[in-house]
Amino acid sequence: MQKKKNLYKKSKYYRQRQKKIRQICMAAGGVLLLVVLILIVRGCAGKAKSVNSSNVNNATDEKTTGSALSSDNEKNDSSFADGTKQTAESSSDSSDSSSDSESSDTVSTKSKHDTPVTLTINVVGDCTLGTDEAFDYSTSLNAYFENYGKEYFLQNVKSIFEADDLTIANNEGTFTDSSSREDKTFAFKAPASFAGIYSSSSVEAVNTANNHSHDYGEQSFQDTMDALDAQGIVHFGYDETAVMDIKGVKVGLVGIYELYDHLEREQQLKDNIAKVKEDGAELIIVIFHWGNEKETVPDSNQTTLGHLAIDLGADLVCGHHPHVLQGIEEYKGKNIVYSLGNFCFGGNSAPSDMDSMIFQQTFTISNDGVKADNVTNIIPCSISSAYGYNNYQPTPAEGDEKTRIMEKIQERSSWIG
Repeated sequence: MQKKKNLYKKSKYYRQRQKKIRQICMAAGGVLLLVVLILIVRGCAGKAKSVNSSNVNNATDEKTTGSALSSDNEKNDSSFADGTKQTAESSSDSSDSSSDSESSDTVSTKSKHDTPVTLTINVVGDCTLGTDEAFDYSTSLNAYFENYGKEYFLQNVKSIFEADDLTIANNEGTFTDSSSREDKTFAFKAPASFAGIYSSSSVEAVNTANNHSHDYGEQSFQDTMDALDAQGIVHFGYDETAVMDIKGVKVGLVGIYELYDHLEREQQLKDNIAKVKEDGAELIIVIFHWGNEKETVPDSNQTTLGHLAIDLGADLVCGHHPHVLQGIEEYKGKNIVYSLGNFCFGGNSAPSDMDSMIFQQTFTISNDGVKADNVTNIIPCSISSAYGYNNYQPTPAEGDEKTRIMEKIQERSSWIG
């Protein structure tokens, strides 16, 4: 039997059969390999299709978002009084980040402003919350602080400030312990705790750009900033601007010190207004420390800068330094209050002119920007609640005194040509 098997394996028929079997196996293996390859190719193609579909969807989303951003930015640009567009950041990454942020703010703001928002803002003049070392200490503002505490000074106007949305003052002096007095006729300082006069009486923001902000050197200026920060008081002035979010409205604050540079401050004014616009300001208030002491009529530097601020997009301009009241001009539907006079003023215990005012304006902001309704309220005041001397307690005027101060403001407003 074994011999027959061996003979069979050596036969021609056996060899042909084995060859055929090998051919069939090779063909089957080829088919199997082809099937596997087809499945792999189909899987890759499906994955590529899925990726391409995702990319198309992303591109569509980006286009839609881009259109929305473009539309919103165009609407934001038109809200500024002068039509000036916001400046892009220098780098593309910063620009993309800024655009995304601004878009988010814009969408949020628009939804909030579907119902118009009203903001009532009070602005007051020179607040010198300190004294000169040469003054009689017993009658100084510092002595009153020690005797009566921080809430004494603004207690007669606190209810007015509490009822508004923002109160702005000019902080003219320093909160410091420095002894490095500048070489000048008057230099004012008080301890850091005196900044609590503002926070205890609903004053939320102060301008620091004035001729007494560095009375005890650069250190005194930094000490003042620290004292204000400790009390939660927003400060702005020089190249420092501020944008406050009030009831969902972004309010931009700019402070310019004009006294020695005059019209050379134009570029700083342009830059600072542009800056708050870039930061999303919808309502812009510019504060100037300008003019000439005791002058009742604004000079050409004041009118030029005041008009320029409005041209650049400011919604309200207020000033101080003359230590007396000056008139109010309406320019292109916006108000320029040339001098608010003194307010809580530690610079003199017996000034010859104690008339002052609180300038109050209520703004309405909607999706279309600031409404041109110009709702104002002038509150005539005295810098003292006592007669004949300064007890550092500004008080609204009443009766004949109120009428007299109001008529003074109206007369001086008529002198502005």
